[in-house]
Amino acid sequence: MCNTLGYPKQYRGLGRRQFLKLAGTATATVVGLATGSLSPTPARADALTKAQRERMTPEQIVDVMKQGNVRFQHGERKARNYLREQRASASGQYPAAVLLSCIDSRAPAEVIMDLGIGDIFNCRVAGNVENNDILGSMEFACKLAGAKVIVVMGHTACGAIKGAIANVDLGNLTGLLDRIKPAVQATTYEGDRSASNYTFVNAVARKNVEMTIANIRQNSPVLAALETQGTIKIVGAMYNLETGAVEFFG
Repeated sequence: MCNTLGYPKQYRGLGRRQFLKLAGTATATVVGLATGSLSPTPARADALTKAQRERMTPEQIVDVMKQGNVRFQHGERKARNYLREQRASASGQYPAAVLLSCIDSRAPAEVIMDLGIGDIFNCRVAGNVENNDILGSMEFACKLAGAKVIVVMGHTACGAIKGAIANVDLGNLTGLLDRIKPAVQATTYEGDRSASNYTFVNAVARKNVEMTIANIRQNSPVLAALETQGTIKIVGAMYNLETGAVEFFG
């Protein structure tokens, strides 16, 4: 029997053949993407198609990311044929989500959520803050390219957060860190509010995610309208560098 860790609960305990048979017919659950690279099984390694994405709700797409992270945490990432995914996506792309994450080398979104080529758009900038270019990229991803989820993901022990707390002054980095400082000021915390206190650093990182989401809604009428219509879902996430777990919220 195969290891079904990371599969939807209703399918755990099934043998590999049983699971693949069910996955081939399901369309209204996470396994609705069973023939795409977001599939929880290694049966196929094609890139995500438009039809597969359209069958998914934003909530189901988030569930796929959660399940992928469970597999990652337990070393159960599925075998991939990246060359096949690359070839399948060469003629068109239909990502299900767009992620705004930090440039930290230890937090690559596709890896920690067990995603493949063509599954997501990924914007990366120190401190996962938004600006006009990021907003424009998200508007393209959602309004024009059809992505259904926006995830803003921070992480523990973030160097950009520590730099903002410590008032680091260095070239163009200074202006970037200035965009994080409102989160430092808005974080309610009793105790040592220094960059060496990682409990405070992580609290600021989470607040920074929350405020970035608020800024996205405020500064992009396009995305705000899509969310109001229920076309997209905007959520926050925090990645724990020590445990490998991604916590979704919002």
